[in-house]
Amino acid sequence: MADAAEFQGPSASPARRRLRRAGALLAGAPLLAGLLQLTAAEPAQAAPADSVSVALDSLTPSAPTEDDTLTVSGTVINNGRQTVNGAHVGLRVGPLLNTRSAVDAIAQHPNDLRGGTGDEVGGKYTEKFTKLVPGVAEHFSISVPVDKLDLGKDGVYSFGVSVSGQTSARPWDQMLGIERTFLPWQPSGADTTSRTTFLWPLLSSVHMTARTGAGERQTPVFQDDELAKEIAPGGRLAQMMELGRDLDVTWVIDPDLLAAVDAMANSYRVQQPDGTTKAGSRENQAVAKQWLAGLQKAVAGKEVVALPFADPDLASLAHTGTSVTGSLSHLKDATDVAAITVKTVLHVTPSTDFAWPVEGAVDPSIIKVATSAGADRVITRSDSLRETAGLSYTPSAARPIGGGTTAVVADARMSTAFEGDLTKADTSTLAVQQFLAQSLEVNVQKDEQRSIVVAPQRTPTASQAQAMATAVKALQDGNWSQPENLTDAAKAKPDPDATTRIPSTSAYPSSLRKQELPRSAFEQIADTQDKLDNFQVILTDQSRVVTPFGRAINRGMSTSWRGQATRAEGFRAGVESWLDNLGEQVKLIDKSETKLSGRSATIPVTVQNNLVQPVGHLYLRLSSTQPTRLKIGGKAYYEQPVEVSGGHSQSVKFTTSANANGRATVLAQLYTEDGQEYGDPVSFDVKVTEVTPTVMLVIGGGVLLLVLAGFRMYTQRKRAAARQAEGEGEGDGPSEAEADSGDGSGNPDGSEDRLPEESGSPAGAAGPDQPGDPAPDTAPESADPSGTGERVDR
Repeated sequence: MADAAEFQGPSASPARRRLRRAGALLAGAPLLAGLLQLTAAEPAQAAPADSVSVALDSLTPSAPTEDDTLTVSGTVINNGRQTVNGAHVGLRVGPLLNTRSAVDAIAQHPNDLRGGTGDEVGGKYTEKFTKLVPGVAEHFSISVPVDKLDLGKDGVYSFGVSVSGQTSARPWDQMLGIERTFLPWQPSGADTTSRTTFLWPLLSSVHMTARTGAGERQTPVFQDDELAKEIAPGGRLAQMMELGRDLDVTWVIDPDLLAAVDAMANSYRVQQPDGTTKAGSRENQAVAKQWLAGLQKAVAGKEVVALPFADPDLASLAHTGTSVTGSLSHLKDATDVAAITVKTVLHVTPSTDFAWPVEGAVDPSIIKVATSAGADRVITRSDSLRETAGLSYTPSAARPIGGGTTAVVADARMSTAFEGDLTKADTSTLAVQQFLAQSLEVNVQKDEQRSIVVAPQRTPTASQAQAMATAVKALQDGNWSQPENLTDAAKAKPDPDATTRIPSTSAYPSSLRKQELPRSAFEQIADTQDKLDNFQVILTDQSRVVTPFGRAINRGMSTSWRGQATRAEGFRAGVESWLDNLGEQVKLIDKSETKLSGRSATIPVTVQNNLVQPVGHLYLRLSSTQPTRLKIGGKAYYEQPVEVSGGHSQSVKFTTSANANGRATVLAQLYTEDGQEYGDPVSFDVKVTEVTPTVMLVIGGGVLLLVLAGFRMYTQRKRAAARQAEGEGEGDGPSEAEADSGDGSGNPDGSEDRLPEESGSPAGAAGPDQPGDPAPDTAPESADPSGTGERVDR
């Protein structure tokens, strides 16, 4: 090429030069295409390096010491198209990780071959496979003495399991896959140990409705039977109870869950799609009793924190609920009943000093609402209350934020370590090792003891709970941490350099705000409360209604409704509907037209009570819409107190007076003692008919005839008595013939000697002339039990 370059030939013409260039381009096109194909083919040739996946299913012990033997097991799967020959699985110890961010990087990409894979332990601490067939999983298990790992300084090491082999396309030994995790190395006690608080949340979704049975026990009605599945052996809550029993944790409990299980243990009913209910099974009752008994033992001697009843959504209250009057009062009620419920069911006295917003996200309004019901400690998280001073270490959890309130800042990395799908063994193992790695990294940051709080997700799944328990157990057995309860963590000396500034409202995560309860939810709750206030006034035993509906209102603003807007709306509507149904059981009976055939009369109005308890504190007002024609009690309206026994009706009589003939409309309405209308009014017409002189004459004639008849009987009786007295005075009595034939008085049977009332005559039956009360148009109050079809309250 040099020679050619140096050769000086005749100069070519411009046309010839253009022709040469075109020919060169055409000749080089295939070569350029080949180069492009070669470049594009490089990733395809490198693909086999990622074609074998490794799943690290078990690593025990999680935090080994010098005398331990580390056992690693898992599976490898050839995901490529070519068989891998001469494969082997080996263990790799990577570099010491000096920061928490380095741990994060590996956790985000555990299968990345481009990261620091470390050196293979090699030797006999491998497992060999003659070949790995595509799509076939192969199990491996390798045990190695820890002293063979050549670990040095205390701290967290990157640790991986790799698979190597060769394929027909690349016939040389190469690393085809890896899964990296962490190996915490603290073989002896640390000079300074962290104090770690792990919250063990025992919460569930809403299960109980506002409905209860009519009996003395007020059998509760559940939405479904899902709670029975959660507390049954193997269920989520059953595992949470069993796992937490052997751990040094702080129990965080929703009292509503305890109330629901306690109700189930005693007898319950389940709501059906058609609105009916069926009895809960005896098997589920036995399961509930067993779970409660186990939980009582599990929490004995442990710290128990009671959240407000039904775990109200503090952020929703702060952002939308406070604009609706009365919303905050429900939070106070939920807090007051929390301690009573926990103490009654579990026989321990809980702490009610803590508030726990969703995911620990706070802003000034949430802090204000959280502390409004008496809590002076708010559990937040470090990804909400972020450090602004550029600290090189993780400060203690307690932060004074003013007003006598302490923010207890949970570590975000450790708190979120168990989120996601942990049903697979390898993801669960990675979560455990990542948690331990972060904990050890925190401890080596500073030679000063600090209090670290871990607040995991509210309702962990069974697999998440198992991973949490494994991690907590390993941490308790480790050499760098000691357990601490939440109250002590909140009292610990705060770090003066740690941030205490609450983030602004605009910084609140939009993803969480989208899940909040809308304003309409709190408006509906307020309407239900107003109806409850109006209804309870008339009850003689208010607790039968106030207690179940008050707790149902608390459930209507539960945190568990996040992401379930439709179900939440249905629940609140159901509570209000059932309250309306109960209120309608006390009502006025419709009345047809009434006729008055005189100037005055009494009109009965019937009040029906289909509740099982008596009602009172009611007034029935009868109003005339035309007082110039018809007056009630001498006025335009008149009212009387009403008391009706459970399952009965009561007629209330009103005196009316008519001033003119014609039709007048009368309105009946029930009122509570405080003057509020109760129920729907009933209107009916009263037709007034004038009393005519002819009718009066007929009545007067009849009375006169009765008087004359009575006078005649009286004179006959006097004469008979006189004759009898005269005969006795002369000493002569009547002859037998006279006695047989009578005494000439015209009464052969001698009936004049009987009293009129004895003779059986109509006059005797009539008695004194006393007009009677008109017959009521309703039956008298009955003492018979209510029919089976009646609706009753609880």
